[in-house]
Amino acid sequence: MAPVRAIVTGGAGFIGSHVADALLARGDEVHVIDDLSRGKRENVPEQATFHRGDIREPLDELFAGIQPDACLHLAAQADVRVSVAQPDFDADVNVIGTIRVLEAARAHDAHVVFSSTGGAIYGECQRPAREDDEREPLSPYGVSKLSGEEYLAAYNRLHGTRHVSLRYGNVYGPRQDPHGEAGVVAIFFDRLRNGERPRVFGDGSQTRDYVYVADVVAATVAALDHAGGVFNVGTGVERSVVELFEACRRAAGVDVEPEFAPARLGELQRSVLDIGLAAEALGWRPAYGLDEGLAETWRSYS
Repeated sequence: MAPVRAIVTGGAGFIGSHVADALLARGDEVHVIDDLSRGKRENVPEQATFHRGDIREPLDELFAGIQPDACLHLAAQADVRVSVAQPDFDADVNVIGTIRVLEAARAHDAHVVFSSTGGAIYGECQRPAREDDEREPLSPYGVSKLSGEEYLAAYNRLHGTRHVSLRYGNVYGPRQDPHGEAGVVAIFFDRLRNGERPRVFGDGSQTRDYVYVADVVAATVAALDHAGGVFNVGTGVERSVVELFEACRRAAGVDVEPEFAPARLGELQRSVLDIGLAAEALGWRPAYGLDEGLAETWRSYS
């Protein structure tokens, strides 16, 4: 791929900062847009140009100054609980914010790669979910992400763009904040590091598709060179929360038992993604197994 001038929205956050790192390593020019409501300024690589801004505000002037070739759109309201409590706020960020990005990108013919979600869109999975399976979001967050996907698809039809939506599995890795909308790996490792017992809700049999952040970044960068579509980004392997806890405990080298708490209302019991289409169309497959990814993650916590 030839070097590009890229904007990364949410580039001070967990996944976005890793995407910015990967683009710089390729020799791309990188501009990060983040309002720092969740992201951290120290996550932004030194070689990137940082712009503090909110994607809900008009972005035309900023895009005009940068003249981007591509926009990797990772800024989002990503907390399911917040989306239930404040669905209007969730839609404002994830729907209106995405429209702002699409309109600014359209003015400069910039290719958009959109970070969506697998588990929150498909609902309960009877088998690894494929991109054409029924979409049954159980939260306003899932609905808002699905709306973003539909806007990208409509722009592709209406304006002849080639934007790509990526449905991420449960992403984990270094820089994930153990607070707020944190993933379970970050929460488990934070408690293990502090000598506390991690909490498992329900009996721990609920499953997820845990994918390491470096693999997610590789798929996101690969999508820069693809002419539109929707792709799952996971591992195709489901792990129960109890299995994940055991793997985290091994990675941390500690002997502790989890603390069990009542199941949370409305929690998915099974979520796993079929990644065959991404492998075929993007030439991408995950390179990290769970144990390897957890070992890398634990090193960043210790």
